[in-house]
Amino acid sequence: MLALGAATGSASAQTVPPPRAVPVVFYSPPVEGIIIDPFRPPAHPGAPGNRGLEYATRPGSAVRAAAAGIVTFAGQVGSGRHVTVAHADGVRTSYSFLRSVAVRTGQSVGSGGVLGTAGASLHFGARIAEAYVDPAVLLGIGGPARLVPLVGRGVTGWFRAGGSPWHRIAGGLGPPARR
Repeated sequence: MLALGAATGSASAQTVPPPRAVPVVFYSPPVEGIIIDPFRPPAHPGAPGNRGLEYATRPGSAVRAAAAGIVTFAGQVGSGRHVTVAHADGVRTSYSFLRSVAVRTGQSVGSGGVLGTAGASLHFGARIAEAYVDPAVLLGIGGPARLVPLVGRGVTGWFRAGGSPWHRIAGGLGPPARR
């Protein structure tokens, strides 16, 4: 009905543009390091929290772009050095408290391109418009656990014959390392 009204020039007909395709972007961790402080959204804009992931890093190690994009900010804010990269899917990632900055505003960077070097830690943030989002979601880490039934896969009870539960998790890679 809507298309017919638009075709006949009806004054009451409204046309809606088709949805814009959003490119798929794959993200990688910006540094090799352990997350020492996870995303903790504040209760309200002025409340305490952590609007990103805090990594323990080796000072001087490379900080890399989590995905390809355009550098929208590279410089100092207060006493810290920061870089922000805009990605094709509308996400902006930020890399904060750098020891040095190796890019400039307006520069294109590839996925894994060096943005600068780390200090003792790196804060990695992500925003969509003005809303902070958990960067762990972009990286495919964290999130709720999901149990998958093993019925019909030759598994008897909790264990395969002669195996441990770790053989059915992660393709038999063994138990997770103890920390």
